[in-house]
Amino acid sequence: MTDLCSPTFAELATSLGFSCEEAGGLVEVRNPSALENWTLPVLEVTVVFGAVLALVLAVVRLRRHGDPTNLVLWFGATAYLFLIEPPLYFPAAFGIEEHVDTMFAHNVFTVEFLWGRLPLYIVAIYPLMATLAFEIVRMLGVFRGYGVLVGAVCVGFVHHAFYEIFDHLGPQLRWWHWSVTNPVNQPMFDAVPLPSVVVFAALWPMSLALCVQFFVGRHVDRGRHFSGLELVWRTVVIGLLASLGTFVLPLPATVLGMGSTTVRGVLYAVELVVVTLVASAVLVRRWVRLRRGEPDVPPYTNRFVQAYSVVYLCVMAFLWAAALPDFLRAVDGVTSTGDPVGNLWYTLACFVVALLCVAATFTAHRGGGEPGDTSPAHERDATHAG
Repeated sequence: MTDLCSPTFAELATSLGFSCEEAGGLVEVRNPSALENWTLPVLEVTVVFGAVLALVLAVVRLRRHGDPTNLVLWFGATAYLFLIEPPLYFPAAFGIEEHVDTMFAHNVFTVEFLWGRLPLYIVAIYPLMATLAFEIVRMLGVFRGYGVLVGAVCVGFVHHAFYEIFDHLGPQLRWWHWSVTNPVNQPMFDAVPLPSVVVFAALWPMSLALCVQFFVGRHVDRGRHFSGLELVWRTVVIGLLASLGTFVLPLPATVLGMGSTTVRGVLYAVELVVVTLVASAVLVRRWVRLRRGEPDVPPYTNRFVQAYSVVYLCVMAFLWAAALPDFLRAVDGVTSTGDPVGNLWYTLACFVVALLCVAATFTAHRGGGEPGDTSPAHERDATHAG
């Protein structure tokens, strides 16, 4: 699709090892053994398999317990993806090339869409990451204990920890490359644009979680049942409003920092610090209260999320370990093969946060119900009352 091969994308594609002009079609399947390196299919299998499991279990949860929250979250995240990403891939086709040049390019994976722009694993990572973060927060009873907004902030924080482990590794292993000359990507935080660290790792899942809990989750907690049509329109609205939230939430940095990269970077950092401080305090407090046997909400556990969070973190730790020798030999933030490296210390901090959040779900509930109970709150209340 040479007419949509912008010079920036062509340059990024070449740096990743493929030709923009020869990049597939609407759908393309490649030999996984012929990809840029062995880490690409490992990442692809981990993310796609997890997303499929999350979808299957969301359907099972709806059918068994009448709780559509996870299903709406899954499809709301994918709706958000298809609203946000295509304009970033084809700014000229959407008439925004004068304002937004190509920001990044994904490498080609086993299954590709949109002429080498959209790997299947990217479609999958949105609902998978959203499910892991949302359910960890839900298991700690934050939504029912502190409300929709605070719960959403906590989801953004947890998602940030999981996502940045992946985000700081991708450029080195050629999963994607950023356009470092694009002003929208400035300032850079080593190999990752700070706007990505804040907006796509923390603020968009916060926006999505707020919409999902406001339109569906809080009503399910009160015992309401939705028809299929109601769930469809609410999911569409969630995708639209979550996209709008991603534009609104970072406005202080994008507007006030319009004339200065430094000011923009500081304001992005301040937003992230606020999210971190609020979420950390709330999550720790919830865990302490639950450990003391003082739950103000019935226990809720999602075994899949607990298990797959561990799987994800183990795979990421393995991939980081494989990349570490080249990382340590990098000079001025660039490996011998010319690939930029992420921030190891920030990644380690994110590993610690993610591990603590997962551990909290295993250790929180000491009383007040069956810890393996995964039915909706109103069903548990009725059972216990009887």
